[in-house]
Amino acid sequence: MNRNLWLLAAAQGLFLTNNVVFIAINGLVGLSLAPLGWMATLPVMGYVVGGALSTPLVARTQSAFGRQGSFQIGLLVALLSALLCWWAAMDRNFWLLVAATVIAGYYSANGQLYRFAAAELAAPDYREKAVSLVLAGGLVGAVLGPNLASRTRNLLEVPFAGAYLALAVVALLSMVIMAFMKFPPLPPRKANADTGRPLSVIMKQPVFIVAAAGAALGYGVMNLLMAATPLAMQVCGFEFDDAALVLEWHVIGMFAPGFFTGHLIKRFGVLTIMGVGVLLNIACIAIALSGVDLHQFLIALFLLGVGWNFLFTGSTTLSLQAYRPEEKDKAQAAINFFVFAVMALTSFASGALVTTQGWALLNIGSLVPVALTGLALVWLAWVRRQAKVAT
Repeated sequence: MNRNLWLLAAAQGLFLTNNVVFIAINGLVGLSLAPLGWMATLPVMGYVVGGALSTPLVARTQSAFGRQGSFQIGLLVALLSALLCWWAAMDRNFWLLVAATVIAGYYSANGQLYRFAAAELAAPDYREKAVSLVLAGGLVGAVLGPNLASRTRNLLEVPFAGAYLALAVVALLSMVIMAFMKFPPLPPRKANADTGRPLSVIMKQPVFIVAAAGAALGYGVMNLLMAATPLAMQVCGFEFDDAALVLEWHVIGMFAPGFFTGHLIKRFGVLTIMGVGVLLNIACIAIALSGVDLHQFLIALFLLGVGWNFLFTGSTTLSLQAYRPEEKDKAQAAINFFVFAVMALTSFASGALVTTQGWALLNIGSLVPVALTGLALVWLAWVRRQAKVAT
């Protein structure tokens, strides 16, 4: 089991390498190709829209082919879509680039399930730590992603076209890793098998609502600020290598806590750790609003990453209380759909707002989802306290 968890953590790291490179370069490539400046982050938005549209299909392939089969299909899509992005960049075709990132969203929808698969590869008492450990594998992406983007941006005559070819190689490496993994076998299918409660019933539970809100809004705030950072830093006169450094430390902040977040959740409780994530988001925004020097971008994005880790790991752990084993495919697909839907909105908004309203107003606006997340946590704590009093 430990071997499988480490392999899954490696796959998570390569998945995040893909994500970090996309965030680092798609907005800049989009800005160079887009008919209008506010369209710059449409390729970033395409990735998450594709993920949202793919969640029902991924849920069906997970059910039909199991974890490994579905994950390998996702990696094949990652390989083909990276090659399509390379072609779009070389042909200077903006709309083909957007279409390619939409297709790549299928891989993203699969990769978002790695953390749930981690819980299935561990004993019940170790699930929080297993989820945290696999998310910590994103440290590979923290180091590899920005450096890969920097070192391959001038590999070909078209800037960043070489980075897309490098992502095709990353996808091939992930397929090799996934081939060595062993997941629990699919249970035998039975006619009229119990599929659990209807999704509408599962989604009405307070614990599901808060788990979905924490994951979606936490990811949304992170995506809103992270996707805009390369554009904001370019406007402020920084070189791409500076933006790559900031993104590297941001992603380190996202995944380095994975080595201990599970321990913190076990000791202090999931709602407490998610609450700390909300406070870290507020600290990030305060620092971002204090100025536009390199160290302010770096510290703000690092805190944003740690806040995301606490919220996302906590939300994933919390969601395990919301569904039964036979309900996992539809429940996990629903949570991921909400995540992708909010990410799609924030991916578009980040480019539109930072190019028309500026970095400061973008940060001020991000306080709204942060506040909503905090209110959701307070509400669930109150619901649980009332339930305890009633019993």
